[in-house]
Amino acid sequence: MKSFEERLERLEELNGKIDAGNLPLEEAVALFEEGIALARGLEKELAKVERKIEILVENTKEGEEGEKPNLELFPEVGEEEE
Repeated sequence: MKSFEERLERLEELNGKIDAGNLPLEEAVALFEEGIALARGLEKELAKVERKIEILVENTKEGEEGEKPNLELFPEVGEEEE
């Protein structure tokens, strides 16, 4: 699977080709379909990342009351504090 950045770059490329307006209709429709599929996949991935961030923020807020936040995803942060 290509990285998020590679897929986003491809989506931007497709957009540029379609915006140029010099494609046959069938090719433009095919590129549009590919773009829609890419956009939906990227949107799902962003939603997952957003949810992870929300969880981290909530864990950090809970930690403000004397508990240390759960930073297992960032082991280098825990090392600096010790």
